[in-house]
Amino acid sequence: MSPARGPERDAPHVFSVEEAAALLSRTPALLRAWLDPLPPAWTEVDEGVGTWSAYDVVGHLIHGERADWIPRVEHVLEHGASKPFEPFDREAMFEASKGKSLPALLDTFDALRSENVARLRAMSLTEADLDRRGRHPEFGAVTVRQHLATWVAHDLTHLAQIARVMAKRYDIEVGPWRAYLSVLSWK
Repeated sequence: MSPARGPERDAPHVFSVEEAAALLSRTPALLRAWLDPLPPAWTEVDEGVGTWSAYDVVGHLIHGERADWIPRVEHVLEHGASKPFEPFDREAMFEASKGKSLPALLDTFDALRSENVARLRAMSLTEADLDRRGRHPEFGAVTVRQHLATWVAHDLTHLAQIARVMAKRYDIEVGPWRAYLSVLSWK
């Protein structure tokens, strides 16, 4: 039987900066608790050529903190849609993370995320600010609200990706239980 649906469950989804900040601020601690100090067999496993390990994802999240989320909000507030965002290099972490330990990357991510969540909260964005439009180089017009909601969904996407990649390490070893482990069939 499904749970009863109350008014709060039937309400439309409404973006909230504070709710977003609450989730975003937890990602670094979650990653640290999950990944440090796991051996590289867990943190460097990927799904093959062109895929990312947990280590790679942390590096990607760091690059996003530096070049995407808050910088693009500030860009929209300053330029609106008159000047498009700089393209984002989704794979910049491969070069930027070279030679760095996972604990060092986690420290960097934690510091950058803390700073960016504080900057987000300090912006005191109004509903009008959230509706302001910027210009994405691929998607065209996007709002600050969409961009910030994407930041949250981006974190959750990469957490799910890490779970999937790590679970697939034991894909064969789980034997017949694979039929009940949906994480092993995610793409």
